[in-house]
Amino acid sequence: MVVVTRTASTSSSVAVVGGYVVPVEGNPIENGTVLVQDGTITAVGADVAVPDGVEVVDAAGRWVLPGFVESHAHLGVVEESVGWAGEDVNEMTGPNQAAVRALDAILIDDEGFRDALGGGITSAVVKPGSGNPIGGQTVAIKTWGGRTVDEQVIKAAVSVKSALGENPKRVYGEKKQTPSTRLGVAKIIREAFLAAQDYRVARDHAAREGKPHERDLTKETLVRVLDGELYWDQHTHRHDDIATAIRLAEEFGYRLVVNHGTDGAKVADVLAEKDIPVIFGPMITSRSKWELRDRAIANLAAIAAAGVKVAITTDAPVVPINFLVHQASFAVKEGLDRDVALRALTINPAEILGLDDRIGALRPGLDGDVVLWSGDPLDVYSTVERVFISGAEVYARETGVRERAERFG
Repeated sequence: MVVVTRTASTSSSVAVVGGYVVPVEGNPIENGTVLVQDGTITAVGADVAVPDGVEVVDAAGRWVLPGFVESHAHLGVVEESVGWAGEDVNEMTGPNQAAVRALDAILIDDEGFRDALGGGITSAVVKPGSGNPIGGQTVAIKTWGGRTVDEQVIKAAVSVKSALGENPKRVYGEKKQTPSTRLGVAKIIREAFLAAQDYRVARDHAAREGKPHERDLTKETLVRVLDGELYWDQHTHRHDDIATAIRLAEEFGYRLVVNHGTDGAKVADVLAEKDIPVIFGPMITSRSKWELRDRAIANLAAIAAAGVKVAITTDAPVVPINFLVHQASFAVKEGLDRDVALRALTINPAEILGLDDRIGALRPGLDGDVVLWSGDPLDVYSTVERVFISGAEVYARETGVRERAERFG
């Protein structure tokens, strides 16, 4: 039986001792210790003194890793087993929805969050869907711990989700409006950024003149992309759409992150040369549409071998989020270096989306998100045994469920 509790421990200080510690950054440590105090990692090593009063967890015979990072999920905005009442992933009433925020639609009681803990995932970047050319703002959150989603936020605005390819042209083509082609999708994005550039000039001029300026949430969001405050998360599978994503990014100078990139091996050298990262996946799916016909798990190995920084995604709930680690295992089987695979679950997604000052590794100064595995997580037989988020235990495999009584009294 599994325990999932939002407040399993009142303590945010813990010492995980005697395990095989895999910090991701740096070599594994036999008989190592991870010390978390007041929610933050303060020491990692073989000879760590544990202060009095800190809870000690014996990890002998266990692998100890940082919590995994799911860098492209729809947790809580697509509520599983609910249907239309819990479907809040796409605001498909207009092709430019830069102003909407995934944060405003997340239900933290979605079953996907429980699944995440069972898969060793302690952080997720929740994104709007791919029905619009410009879908809205993403948010980075912990997968457990708050009474409301606000208490789980790592970063309230990480990026803006955008989509190229079949999805937006199908959605608006069926409405008999622009965009109904790839030409139209690129036009919508280009026009939106031109309008944002004009808005920025007018806003700054008004500020210099000391005059009021009417605010516009959509344009303000895109100005933040132009200014480099927010990443541009580009849904794109096919290699020609990846080329369009690069073309647009270079035209307007924003920070591009390719999401999915399942056909990206054909342009892997270009992605590497331009230092464009890829959040790859989902992998365990059928070729459900034309642009996925060349999808292959082995493409990830080819992209990484070219020198591209990669992360792995389930696109949950497209693939169950707890299968994130299995996708990494399959990728290793298809040629991905196993160390790269672990980095693609941890520090790489954190670095790609500017979250590595909080999560992604076992390093002093980062959040105390620590997971105990029964063995090598890339071994299909290994299981998550205990999960700590910011030093507080939130999951234990062998005890019963308790949750609502603690949250609501």
